[in-house]
This record gives sequence, structure tokens and C-alpha cells, in this order.
Amino acid sequence: MLLLLLLLVPLFLRPLGAGGAQTPNATSEGCQIIHPPWEGGIRYRGLTRDQVKAINFLPVDYEIEYVCRGEREVVGPKVRKCLANGSWTDMDTPSRCVNRTPHSERRAVYIGALFPMSGGWPGGQACQPAVEMALEDVNSRRDILPDYELKLIHHDSKCDPGQATKYLYELLYNDPIKIILMPGCSSVSTLVAEAARMWNLIVLSYGSSSPALSNRQRFPTFFRTHPSATLHNPTRVKLFEKWGWKKIATIQQTTEVFTSTLDDLEERVKEAGIEITFRQSFFSDPAVPVKNLKRQDARIIVGLFYETEARKVFCEVYKERLFGKKYVWFLIGWYADNWFKTHDPSINCTVDEMTEAVEGHITTEIVMLNPANTRSISNMTSQEFVEKLTKRLKRHPEETGGFQEAPLAYDAIWALALALNKTSGGGGRSGVRLEDFNYNNQTITDQIYRAMNSSSFEGVSGHVVFDASGSRMAWTLIEQLQGGSYKKIGYYDSTKDALSWSKTDKWIGGSPPADQTLVIKTFRFLSQKLFISVSVLSSLGIVLAVVCLSFNIYNSHVRYIQNSQPNLNNLTAVGCSLALAAVFPLGLDGYHIGNGQFPFVCQARLWLLGLGFSLGYGSMFTKIWWVHTVFTKKEEKKEWRKTLEPWKLYATVGLLVGMDVLTLAIWQIVDPLHRTIETFAKEEPKEDIDVSILPQLEHCSSKKMNTWLGIFYGYKGLLLLLGIFLAYETKSVSTEKINDHRAVGMAIYNVAVLCLITAPVTMILSSQQDAAFAFASLAIVFSSYITLVVLFVPKMRRLITRGEWQSEAQDTMKTGSSTNNNEEEKSRLLEKENRELEKIIAEKEERVSELRHQLQSRQQLRSRRHPPTPPDPSGGLPRGPSEPPDRLSCDGSRVHLLYK
Repeated sequence: MLLLLLLLVPLFLRPLGAGGAQTPNATSEGCQIIHPPWEGGIRYRGLTRDQVKAINFLPVDYEIEYVCRGEREVVGPKVRKCLANGSWTDMDTPSRCVNRTPHSERRAVYIGALFPMSGGWPGGQACQPAVEMALEDVNSRRDILPDYELKLIHHDSKCDPGQATKYLYELLYNDPIKIILMPGCSSVSTLVAEAARMWNLIVLSYGSSSPALSNRQRFPTFFRTHPSATLHNPTRVKLFEKWGWKKIATIQQTTEVFTSTLDDLEERVKEAGIEITFRQSFFSDPAVPVKNLKRQDARIIVGLFYETEARKVFCEVYKERLFGKKYVWFLIGWYADNWFKTHDPSINCTVDEMTEAVEGHITTEIVMLNPANTRSISNMTSQEFVEKLTKRLKRHPEETGGFQEAPLAYDAIWALALALNKTSGGGGRSGVRLEDFNYNNQTITDQIYRAMNSSSFEGVSGHVVFDASGSRMAWTLIEQLQGGSYKKIGYYDSTKDALSWSKTDKWIGGSPPADQTLVIKTFRFLSQKLFISVSVLSSLGIVLAVVCLSFNIYNSHVRYIQNSQPNLNNLTAVGCSLALAAVFPLGLDGYHIGNGQFPFVCQARLWLLGLGFSLGYGSMFTKIWWVHTVFTKKEEKKEWRKTLEPWKLYATVGLLVGMDVLTLAIWQIVDPLHRTIETFAKEEPKEDIDVSILPQLEHCSSKKMNTWLGIFYGYKGLLLLLGIFLAYETKSVSTEKINDHRAVGMAIYNVAVLCLITAPVTMILSSQQDAAFAFASLAIVFSSYITLVVLFVPKMRRLITRGEWQSEAQDTMKTGSSTNNNEEEKSRLLEKENRELEKIIAEKEERVSELRHQLQSRQQLRSRRHPPTPPDPSGGLPRGPSEPPDRLSCDGSRVHLLYK
């Protein structure tokens, strides 16, 4: 120490000023020695008188203490400290030595206080002893309120506004007059502060944190040494940003302090780009809200409730298993250190269960005890205060409610004493007599308000200063429960947005958890084995179609081929090839292509399949339609059978293809297909990791997909049904113009049945990529194979087995064709002859009926003219020479009149 002081000796000496209030010159070497007050001296710690005489400057952070002689005492700052800027603390306030005033001559000034000894926050258990200790320290000082003595009148509010109302009126209507009111809980402070202005009373709270109390219009005379609860919110937001959390949930007790705090938090997180995804509240039973948090997968949870409700909440948290490595709870730091171990008959959880449930939670707490071990205005350090208060308590500090807020209650008395000291003339100009105060004297109230508003001193809780709303400004302490005890992990200064981190945080899972279940998006791709297998079948089908097309073109001069309308068969082969080619883009997905290529693949699927169907099925439908039209004409139009104009067939196919091209073109222009994502329910992985799998499936879709499919499937379905009907109607027709119409009908049956079954099935199975692709692709493959085999294989077989490849063999083919033609002609002739015979027979029957009628008329006339004669014994009939014939005979072709 001597070596340090020798290093600080200046190279030259400065003349010393006179008077204890002199402001020393500031240098970079420390602070210049100042003179003691009149009738007093200075105690230099660690230095002898000779050492002090040898130096003019003292080092930074060095403290000096004023002492007075005899019966005098120090008025003003008793201890001064050397600051880094070269000045001493509190130099604007002089220190004087004055005579002591006898205790019996001091006038009493009364304080009305409401201490919550029980209830939601039993802070009065430690705050009341702290207030009593502060009153003793203030009253023992002669430099503060030397003519007055502060006295306390208090009641137990039980943190209940109803109970507080009763005691508030007792304080107001019973003597003596109270110069100030000191409530504790926020709910009680709200009641007291709103009513106090009617009695011109200043309200000073030591434990209220409700943000609503910062409303100066509603609470014009309210001050508090406890910072607003909103001071926690900047700290919480800073921690959310530090750990990268963007989604949080909240659960609160339905009281004003927590509701307003949560409203402020919601505004702050919104500015920071953080979302409150779920907000729950409860009045007395938190069971349902906790279950809802579990159901909504809440991970980062801010809990705002009093200590008694906190035990209820975490008992439910244990039951719902809403704790562990996946969850982080943020609580208020004002609870007692062992709050979760306190016996509570309102819960049915053991201490071990509660300890397990609360492990790892984070608390944000206003710095209520100065972390720097420097002396306060009461000449005590924060550690000395804690030791002194602990001795006054009747039980262990961890089991005492409000122990953490006790420094705020202690400094509240000092803030009041300093304000009253300024008001009464102890440092101010007015010289007001505090004993003249009454509930109608607003002048004294205004002066106390101004003195309180300008408070600035070092207390055991830190630097005490009030903002414009009367709230204390302070640092925030961040703690974490580790192994059943709270550990400091950092501080946050919201005024400077500075986070001091100690890196002592510990996590159950080794690192901070995610703010939600990590969702891994995985696409469901088509099975590659299935895709390759079907692609091979499709490729073979295309080869078969090319072979059939080549065969048909090569043998187009053969009469048998010519009679099957080979050009239509060629279109069928081309249509099957296009349909089979559609299998390849149908199986392409994100496994093979990128997002930008997906729309082209979607269009390729639609165009290949649409045009393939129109060419393949349309050419077969045209054949069967022509056969049905010609062979169901009436008799007078049957000459049409003898002529077949090919251009009409091609025009029909062209019309069907043109309808498809027009529909697909309008679809593509107006509402093109694009890539859409279907999302399925989340799946839990088999491993115990905090992730869930979100399956997704790619589809080709458009905005009005159902409308377009309705149009497309509508007329295609009608075409399929009409084809089945025509094939059935013409199954027994035989014609040489289209000699393979029965094979066409069989192909139409197969194609129609497969399409009518596959289309709705694939729509139903659209969410199962493998099944949908298998149904659709195999239906295309099988229908194409069946069509090619049924139409072309019999032709190949006939030409191969009969050797009818060359033109000279066409006579045989003509014979075969003539045979078929003769049978057809014979059938037509027989049918015509039958109709002619039926007509002749009808005419003859009509003539016979007419003759019978005439004969009967003649017989009746004769019987009237000639009565009947007796019969001839020989059995013959009488006959005259002029009798008409008695018999008429008809042999079907001629009529004979027979006479006797």
C-alpha cells in the first residue's frame, strides 16, 4: 500500500482550498485530498498521518470517512469515494458536524404500511424487518431529519385487496395522520394508489411490479423501489434472441399485474420477430391450461403467477410430463429459493416430484441487492445488510417470503427519509414543517413529490433513481435452477442493451432445446424398382407398337390388310406408342428432376396420354361406329353398305383428336399445371430425438383441377361407354369392308373396362404414390398390349401360316372374300324373298276373307227365297239347275270354284 501511495505523489504540489465543500481538481492520477468539515476530521483507512502528509492525491476507488468531535455528529455524506474522473462522490452535498438533538425533543412522523405476511406473495415476512431496520438506521442519523423521528404503523394485508381496503380506511380515519402509505403487493398497491390521491398522500411501494402502476394519470402520486414487471420483458426477449427461439407460449394467473405484463411482452416479441403461438390463463386451477400447452406442443413457456399458484402449475406440469430436455420454463425470480419444496396441502405432488418438474427453469429477477460490495448511504455494504437482516429474521432466509425484496424495502425508507429531509429544510429551501401536514395540504404533498422524484442515492439494492412514471430503474439478474438451487448465469442492463453472460448455464439435453419440434420435411418418392419395372414393360410395348406399325405399312398392298382399314390401324399403333411413352413422365418426381422442370413434366404427362388415347381409342371407335351406322340403316338406305369413303373415317378421328388438342391447349393457357405439395400428418421417428417427420408428396395440379378433370373425364367416359355399346350391337355383323371389327370390339371392351376402373381408383389413391402409379401405368401398358395383340397378331398369324404375302396369292384371298361375299348376298336374298312371300300371303288372306263374306250373304238370301227341302235319303243335297257352286277351294296361289 505504501508503494502504491508513493507512486501517486505528484511532481508538484497544488495549493489546498479551504472548506469541506471544496471541489477538488480532477486529474488522471486520482483524487486530490480534501479538507474535513469544521469541528471534524477525516479517517484515512490503511494510512498513517505521516503518509497522508506526504501525498496530495489518493487512488481511484479509495474511500474516506468523516468523523466529528465530542457530541457532534456528521450531517450529510459520511463516506466519500474517489471516482475514475478524479472527483469525490456527492460533492454537491456538504458534510457538516452539528450538535446532537436529544431524542425526546424530536417530533414523530408516521408511516402507514401494509405488509403481506401471507397470501400470493408473503413478502412482508422479510420486508417488515427490513423496514424496521431502516427506520432504526435513519432515526439514528442526525444529518437526516434531525428534528423528526419516523415511526411505523402497519397491518397484514395478506396480499388481498379486500383485506387491504379495511386496513386502508383504518389508517386514514384513525389518528395519527400518516404522511405516506407503503403497500406491498401490486393488487393492494393499485387499490391504495388510486385512493391515496383523494387524501393528498404519496404512495411508496417496495414490492409492486404491475406495469399498470406506471400510469401517471391513474396513479399520480405513486412511486416504487421495485421496478416494473415489464423490466423482465426486455431480458426475456434478449434471451429468446440469444438462443434462437422464435416461438413461445405463455400461461398466466388472471390478475392485472400478469395480464399487463404479458401484453407488454407480446408487443416486444412482435417487434423482435418472435411469435407467441399459444396463450393460456387460469384463475385458480391450472390443470386444463397445462394440458392445452402439452397438446399444442409448447416448448418455451413463460409463466406469470404468484408463488402459491406456481406450485399448483408445476404439480400439473409433472403429471403432464411437460418438463425435461425438450422444455424451458421462464418464471419470476421473486419466489423464495425453496418455494417448490414448501409443504402445500393444495397439491398432491411430493417434494421429489416437484424438484424434478422445476429443474432447469430460468428466472428473470430485478437486481435487488447491489452486486458490488460498496458502501451505501447507510454506510453498509450489501453483504453487511444481508448479514444484519438474517440475524433479525426468526427463520431461515430461504423459507422467508420477500427476502429478496428486503433491500428494496430498506431503500424505500431511505428514499422517503431523504425526500422528507429535503422538504423540511434539511437540504432544501422551503423549510416546511412536516408536523403541519394534513390530508388537505396539497402544498406539502407537492414538495414531497418533487423531492421524491429527484431521488438519487446509493442504496443496498444499488443505485436508486425513479423514472418519469415513478418506477425504479435497475439491472436484471438471470438465474437457472441447477441441481435444486439457483445459479447466476448473467445480468442484463436494458438501458444499454448489454448482456453480461457468465456461461454457467446447464441444459438437461446438453444444449438449449428447440422452440418447437424440429420438423424434417421428407418427400415421398416413387419406388424406383416399380418405376424401372414398368418402364421396361412400357419400352417393350413401344417396340411392339413399332413392329406392328412396320408390319402394317409393309403389307398394306395385301388385300386382307387393305380390308381392315390399315391407316386407322396405323393410328391405333401410334396412339398406343404415345400412351406407353406417357408412363415415363408419369413416374418422374423430385427424385429425378428439379422444381423448375416439374411443370414441363406435368404437361408432358397430359399431352402424351390425351393424344395417345384420342389416336388409339379414337381410330377403333371410328371403325365400330361406321359398322354400326351402316348395318342398322333402313331398307331404302342399305345401298350405303356397298360404299365406304375413307375420308369420313379419318375426319372422325381428326375430330376426336382436335377436341383433345383444343381442350388441352385452353387448359394449358388458362390454368396450366404446376407443382403442388400435399402434406401428411407428422410422424414420430423411432429414435428418441426431438424431431418429427413431415411427409410430403408432389402432384401435378392447377387452380381449377377438378373442373378440368370433370370436362376431360366427362366426354372421355361417354366415349368409352358408347364404344362398349356399339361393340355389343355389332358383334354379329359381318362385312368385308372392315374385316377386323370384331377384334376392334374386343379391344374396345378391354380398354373401356380398364379405363373406367383405373380413373376413379387412381384419384382415390392419389396420396399413395406407388399404388397410384402402379394402377395408372399398368392400365396403360395392359390396354396398349391388348390392343396391339388383338388387332395385329391375328393378321400376322394369318399371313405367316397361309403364306399370303405376295400379290399373286390374292386370288385365294379373293376366293375367301367371294365366299364371304356370296354368303352375305344369299342372306340378303333370302331375307328379301321372305318379306315378299309374307306380303303375298297377307293379300291372299284378305281376298279369301272377302269371298267368304260374299258367299255367306248369298246363302242367306237363297234361304229366304227357297225354304229348305227335306233331305235326300241318299244323303245328298237338293240342287236346282241354276244353283250356284257349293264349294270354294283355295290352294294358296289360285282360287277354284267347284260345281256339283
